[in-house]
Amino acid sequence: MMDQHLLVFVTVVDKGNFSRAAEELHMTQPAVSQYIQALERSYGAKLLDRSNKFVRLNKAGEIVYYHAKEILGLYSKMQGLIDDLTNRASGPLSIGASYTFGEYVLPHIIAKLHQKFPLIKPKIKIGNTKEISELVIGHQLDVGIIEGEYKDPHLSIESFTEDMMYVVASSTHPLSLQKKEIQISDLEKETWIIREIGSGTREATETIFKRLSIAPTDTMEFGSTQLIKETVESGLGITLLSQLAIRKEISMGLLKIIPVKDTPFKRSFSVVLRTSFQTKALEVFIRLLKEQFKKRGFS
Repeated sequence: MMDQHLLVFVTVVDKGNFSRAAEELHMTQPAVSQYIQALERSYGAKLLDRSNKFVRLNKAGEIVYYHAKEILGLYSKMQGLIDDLTNRASGPLSIGASYTFGEYVLPHIIAKLHQKFPLIKPKIKIGNTKEISELVIGHQLDVGIIEGEYKDPHLSIESFTEDMMYVVASSTHPLSLQKKEIQISDLEKETWIIREIGSGTREATETIFKRLSIAPTDTMEFGSTQLIKETVESGLGITLLSQLAIRKEISMGLLKIIPVKDTPFKRSFSVVLRTSFQTKALEVFIRLLKEQFKKRGFS
């Protein structure tokens, strides 16, 4: 059985106070307080700084919270594996995806999953490649889908499809209207709208800079692909984005691909797992994912 003390503790921290945690857990507030006190007694240390309005982790609490999240994740996986002995694809499935895949492809995959396996209840987390990989390592996600060349000895990383990335600008941008070949020096002078460190798209952009031997001084860093697209559409600068993210804007004439040496840039999308054990729900999700790309429905 899942450790109720750890579950109550994590819920209190996540909800920010005892009353909201009690409501979430369908418990009384005094019962929640008793669980926390018992946990603190068992560790011989206070875990929370309390006030009338909020609770806050202290140093000992941070240690317990971090490991409790991992332990609860493992409990959930263990329960899923036991449930799979019935051979039914059902139950919760926590899926993480990097922004490009998560925003522009995963919704279609989830729709197919729900159609074929309605008893699977997916929970989606979108983050950059580094964030998703770390959540898989911490047992807080069952599976991650990431982009680029991420490596970690704790993870199983399997490429399942190739992605193409292009330099794009607004259709009214001078580079879009230029008839002659684009010069490398022209690119270096431009304002580049780029993603944050840890993003697969940022990794690809830096690789392109190295290949072209350019070091643009005018850059803006945004944490959202959608925000980058809208900024570039407004004519502010240029960027490197996946074909999956720009299909609609290209077809509508809002963005234009700039022909640049060494592009399109090719990279992989990969499935990331923490363990070789797979619940039935995870197994059918990965199979469905690979089938969709084998049919080339998103290329």
